[in-house]
Amino acid sequence: MTNGSQQQPTETSSTEGADISGMLDIPLQEARRQLSSLRPEERLAWAYAKFGSNFALTTSFGIQSAVLLHMLHAMKGGSEIPVIWIDTGYLPNETYCYAEELTKLFELNIKVIQSPISPARMEALYGKLWETNSIDDIEKYHLIRKVKPLEKALLDNNVQCWASGVRGGQTKHRRSMTLLDPIRERLSLRPLLELSQKDIFYYMQENSLPQHPLFEKGYSTVGDWHSSSPEGNKTQGRDTRFGGLKQECGIHVQGIMGEGI
Repeated sequence: MTNGSQQQPTETSSTEGADISGMLDIPLQEARRQLSSLRPEERLAWAYAKFGSNFALTTSFGIQSAVLLHMLHAMKGGSEIPVIWIDTGYLPNETYCYAEELTKLFELNIKVIQSPISPARMEALYGKLWETNSIDDIEKYHLIRKVKPLEKALLDNNVQCWASGVRGGQTKHRRSMTLLDPIRERLSLRPLLELSQKDIFYYMQENSLPQHPLFEKGYSTVGDWHSSSPEGNKTQGRDTRFGGLKQECGIHVQGIMGEGI
């Protein structure tokens, strides 16, 4: 169901092509140096102090999302910071329930965003893009349901810097990330970048954080219901997404904003 004229996001370096002149009062390398000496929760405070109302978080309410959201909740002024959640319209029931639980528990200033193209309309126009085993179709799906809605939300909220819970050990692309990277003309902060799976587990245990319901069913990562699966003998981590065809959803890559969608 691909259209050869559509431009799709590509997994290029997150520092490629981004103009952040004027956003930081110090050189980018100095900012990274400062962040490297801070604990993850202190990195959030650092960004909030620098960007104020131009700072936001994103969350997927996935398996590990409670960690960063708990850090935000514990931070002074954390309840004022927007938390942007992309609801693709295809999330598992368990994720919707988990989102409700964490939003109340952490008193989140949640901003729910969705594509202007409904799931039914998208399927009528393009088909079930996740069923074709085509990387181009998966990228089109991500562009419609995730990347373009996020970019609009960041623009509407005048966000200059946004934080996410990505970690370097999750994918090959994420191993190339730094704590603070320009991406699509904004800055992306990764407070948890160097944390291991064990670090995440112990943090959740020590702070009595609720687990995503699908964790007990063998999921180490979860996105949309049609593209997520439990870990098995041959697939683990992000390889359980889209049958292993695609690890990144486009949000954390420089990408190209496709036209005509």
